[in-house]
Amino acid sequence: MIHHTWATRPTIKKVKCVHTNAEKYMVSNVLTPGKVYEVKNETDEFYFVIDNSGKVGGFYKDYFEEVK
Repeated sequence: MIHHTWATRPTIKKVKCVHTNAEKYMVSNVLTPGKVYEVKNETDEFYFVIDNSGKVGGFYKDYFEEVK
């Protein structure tokens, strides 16, 4: 049950939010365009980041770009 420790795990990489134009869900409440977030876990389709609420949330990768 790795998801119980995601918040305290080391950061995999950092990503920058590029937009919050969601088709289905409201993400503008928990993501801020231009802000850099720490990725705690990653799948093919999602990044799991600590969002503005302070909790780990899973978001589609198309909201982000990788920070070099």
